[in-house]
Amino acid sequence: MAAPLIPQLLLLCILGTANFFPIGVVSTTFTITNQCDYTVWPGILSNADVAPLPTTGFALQKGETRTISPPASWGGRLWGRTHCSEDSTGKFSCITGDCGSGKVECSGSGAAPPATLAEFKLDGYGGQDFFDVSLVDGYNLPVLVSPQGGSGQNCSSTGCVVDLNGACPSDLKVVSEAGEGVACKSACEAFRQPQYCCDGAYATPDTCKPTSYSLAFKNACPRAYSYAYDDKTSTFTCSSADYAITFCPTPSTSQKASQGQNQGTPTMTSPPPPGTAAGGNDGRGSSPFVDGSMVYEGGELANNGGAATTCTHVGAAVSITLAVWRLMQFF
Repeated sequence: MAAPLIPQLLLLCILGTANFFPIGVVSTTFTITNQCDYTVWPGILSNADVAPLPTTGFALQKGETRTISPPASWGGRLWGRTHCSEDSTGKFSCITGDCGSGKVECSGSGAAPPATLAEFKLDGYGGQDFFDVSLVDGYNLPVLVSPQGGSGQNCSSTGCVVDLNGACPSDLKVVSEAGEGVACKSACEAFRQPQYCCDGAYATPDTCKPTSYSLAFKNACPRAYSYAYDDKTSTFTCSSADYAITFCPTPSTSQKASQGQNQGTPTMTSPPPPGTAAGGNDGRGSSPFVDGSMVYEGGELANNGGAATTCTHVGAAVSITLAVWRLMQFF
């Protein structure tokens, strides 16, 4: 008995849509742009379970953009190195974010803290990309990660777009030989105490809580990781997205963000010493040393490029899947 005509036509229609809904691995691109007033040397470290990218470090001049294409399921971190130079022997080093390789290429070495980190796991659980911007290892320059295209309920821009170096408390501040504030340490890096590093007796989410120091970073950059267990407000997911990674994004491009807000350098006052109640090791209370001028503008920047995306083609894909399943019932 011949197969029913209608299922055959359905099969032809479904096969005809293959060009519009290709099956297979979709490659991801990172578009890395330097909007700082100085050269930035991005460094890249792949996770141990994936192959390194063809480049692990390069120079990015002011206003320059470079695109790289990580393989499917790639995971790792990317950061910016600053104040870099070569000595008389040709050894390359940086004051912030140095990877210790002695060369522009990091070649499997990570960033020495403090450094602002952009972290990715592509094609992870459920086929989603997981990404964040982390200040857990401290801060050295503003970074914004903006999905381009893609879909997901939590597919939106994240980062830290304010300059914290000038506002950094003296006990966390890293200064150049000229006395310029060039980075801001985490409390873990500065004090090496378990309550700040989330280790020892503080190695679980129940025991390691926000401190005054981590809250200072969180108040300045609410979407960025501020301490090890800051997952709920700091991990973002997308499907089938490309990513724009921008060093020193320009807050003034957002008219909404600039209205009624201080666009100058944020300020902090020196916090109480560690071990005091206000010093933050009890994990309670608000940060006592961040003023109201520190504002996160990544959400408004996202509206100008890399805005949060919505599920626009998932419905069509689900419909096709259901059609194929129903078609198989005829055979």
